[in-house]
Amino acid sequence: MSDRNNGEDKETETGREAGDERNAGNAWNDDGDPLAWETLDSTVAYTCPGFDVRHETVRLPDDTETDFDYLAEPPAVVVLPFTSEGRVVLIEEWRQAVGRVNRGLPAGTVEREDTDLETAARRELREETGYETQDVSPVVTVEPVNGVADSVHHYFLAENCEPMSEQDLDADESIRVITEEYEAFCDTVRANEVRDGRAVLALAFYELARGQ
Repeated sequence: MSDRNNGEDKETETGREAGDERNAGNAWNDDGDPLAWETLDSTVAYTCPGFDVRHETVRLPDDTETDFDYLAEPPAVVVLPFTSEGRVVLIEEWRQAVGRVNRGLPAGTVEREDTDLETAARRELREETGYETQDVSPVVTVEPVNGVADSVHHYFLAENCEPMSEQDLDADESIRVITEEYEAFCDTVRANEVRDGRAVLALAFYELARGQ
């Protein structure tokens, strides 16, 4: 569960402060690009556990001023875990937004106590599945829906995973853990039976890396 405020702190950020804070350390910043927008004002229009909705006033390249709203959330990690036998560790979880059980991968928000992203990946794997490993390596970092959200997802490969403990789930999580042969998992993705975008993307990048 993410560390978010409960709506008490909805201060306004003006000028470039909002954009500078949002993009601090972002190597993909394009402030000098003629396509860049200027953020004039930024406020939290709505907040809840997990994310905020920000309302911003922006100036476009043609000097037009307009409003823009987007979802703001902490960075997250996604883990593609394999057992020592080469089976994929998957989770099945109810997703209220789409009204069905979703088959996907362990994933979650980076928390303040996580010392680094790999620590976050190992923690999410342990909490959601009970599996543990120290053999974790980065795969790719993506912005999955940057037209409507500032989400950043960091993907990791976890190998030689072993069941070590019980799940440690959040109050709003109900997760079933399964393992599947890797080729069988690939077949379900090819057959369009896996709708979870993070799982499909992780598999695609893993296959690209294997093909290098």
